[in-house]
Amino acid sequence: MITMLSNDTRGAVAPALPGAGRLRPLGLDEVTITGGFWAERQHVNATATIDHCDAWEQRVGWIDNFRAAAAGTVAQSRTGREFSDSDVYKLVEAMAWEVARTGDPRLDARIEELAQLFESVQEPDGYLSTRYGRPGQEPRYSDLAWGHELYCYGHLIQAAVARLRSGRHDTLVRVALRAADHVCEAFGPQGIASVCGHAEIEVALVELYRATGQERYLEQARLFVQRRGTGTLPDIEFGRSYYQDDVPVREATVLRGHAVRAMYLTAGVVDLAVETADDELLEIARRQFATTLARRTYLTGGMGSHHQDEAFGDDFELPPDRSYCETCAGVGAVMVAWRLALATGDLAYGDVVERTLYNVVATSPAADGRSFFYTNPLHKRVPGQEAAADEVSPRALSRLRAPWFEVSCCPTNVARTFASLAGYVATTDGAGVQLHQLVPCRVDTRVDGGAVRLEVETRYPQDGDVVVRVLEAPDGPWELSLRVPAWAQGATLDGAPVTDVARATGLRAGQEVRLTLPVGVRTTLPDERIDAVRGCVAFERGPVVLCLESTDLPAGVEVDDVELVPRSVVEDSGRGARVRMRAVAHADAGWPYGGAADDAAGAVPVVPDATARAVAPRGEDLAVELVPYHSWANRGPSTMRIWIPAG
Repeated sequence: MITMLSNDTRGAVAPALPGAGRLRPLGLDEVTITGGFWAERQHVNATATIDHCDAWEQRVGWIDNFRAAAAGTVAQSRTGREFSDSDVYKLVEAMAWEVARTGDPRLDARIEELAQLFESVQEPDGYLSTRYGRPGQEPRYSDLAWGHELYCYGHLIQAAVARLRSGRHDTLVRVALRAADHVCEAFGPQGIASVCGHAEIEVALVELYRATGQERYLEQARLFVQRRGTGTLPDIEFGRSYYQDDVPVREATVLRGHAVRAMYLTAGVVDLAVETADDELLEIARRQFATTLARRTYLTGGMGSHHQDEAFGDDFELPPDRSYCETCAGVGAVMVAWRLALATGDLAYGDVVERTLYNVVATSPAADGRSFFYTNPLHKRVPGQEAAADEVSPRALSRLRAPWFEVSCCPTNVARTFASLAGYVATTDGAGVQLHQLVPCRVDTRVDGGAVRLEVETRYPQDGDVVVRVLEAPDGPWELSLRVPAWAQGATLDGAPVTDVARATGLRAGQEVRLTLPVGVRTTLPDERIDAVRGCVAFERGPVVLCLESTDLPAGVEVDDVELVPRSVVEDSGRGARVRMRAVAHADAGWPYGGAADDAAGAVPVVPDATARAVAPRGEDLAVELVPYHSWANRGPSTMRIWIPAG
């Protein structure tokens, strides 16, 4: 059952702030990431990625589209896809969270500069688009399936919510409120009875309701969710499932279609269910996500196995070399899992957040934060060509990280996620504090009994020691809870075995607890129904998925030319793993199929031994280093695979 939170959340600085549910998220004003893997990512994001995105959006003309719209020349000069406005808005959201995190005055001024530009384009009734509605352009809302007008509003609104939650009611907020009011008028009960082909407005409207208390935004989100799946959008080549307009939300059993659209819609559905106390709808969303995790999600946490429509495949259709796993779908999965954790109080959703952050979201940007993967395959057979630093790359064709794409939703999505990352670390339920992500951080918040200040020290995931030191605690009873990942068999809290959640009660200032997790290398086997990787093995180290990269193989040996040596010992290298492999020689022929080796001519066919293959050992065994998947392709063009054939 959805319960009301004991703490008022309005005004807290976090990307998701439910007014009900089991847990209240601690915001950027209550949690500071102080070191380690994620602090480094935040530093690179702040010093490189945000400015990189700003520079490219100026270079390719997406910001100039607003100037042209204000000047009345946009029909002749507009650049970018129909949704390019949204990427400018996501950039502004990233800036807003960074200002909330650090108080950066330069970014604060840049937000105001861009917001004034948006305001100069906004029409008197609140409509705002550089793509539709002006002389020489198609009429507004003439193509709801593909036009993305409501999608763009959604990202504008989320940027404004970031400003509201950091205590600013400025030009950006004014523009977004006018746009949201326009949406309620144009698509309300007496308005256009349809939805946007790309879900996003739903989750944005609920967050705006949470930030302002205005019921009309929640009601409009409810209308959009209610209409979804009723066939208001046209049937297309990919089917209406592409934009989740095939089955009403309450009747669907699994997420399907375009993976990013599905994730954003589900995030909005969870938010709506929580704010309207709709336990049935929440349970429906929970089941849909659970089924998707169990049957349609890659080992990395990535989602989407179809390139043509960026979509989910059927159950267990998870080919590693055709995995799409768009970075934005990873961001969406983090959004959904976090919202379900807040709604249900189940810390296990932190496993989903952790897996996806380390192995999808962190994989996208290069180490310098200035180039990105759009897709995140689990197997690359051909080395990519290095992308030119001054050229726009096609998204699906990039085999290496590229500085910018024709569709550059992913770089700005990474930027806003990293800037707001502290908002996904910890929660309170009034009675205590829960740590969902095991990162070096400071926590400064209140529970029902009084103030709590914590300091977390850890090198996780490099090693498994997590020390939580209590700097201040209430006089009365309170509880500290730490998520124990599902893979961490043998975890201990101060030497005592723990599973699922490690709990300590009644801690006082000066005390500390130590959670110890076995982050050593482990082998992972696929479900036998995933045909594409049957007979293969993967390796993980803590939350990090490992991969074989051709950079670590001898010259002339490719990742498709090796297999694991049976029963060989796997060594932990402290960052990845060392495994024994052997190169194999494949028998090439004019036809890639043949009869079973143990079928005699004219004899009755027999089922062959599964291990009988047309390969032969080639040379000595190899000692090979496996590296974190998120680091691959930082050393130049290479081939790569996560699932490795067992010998």
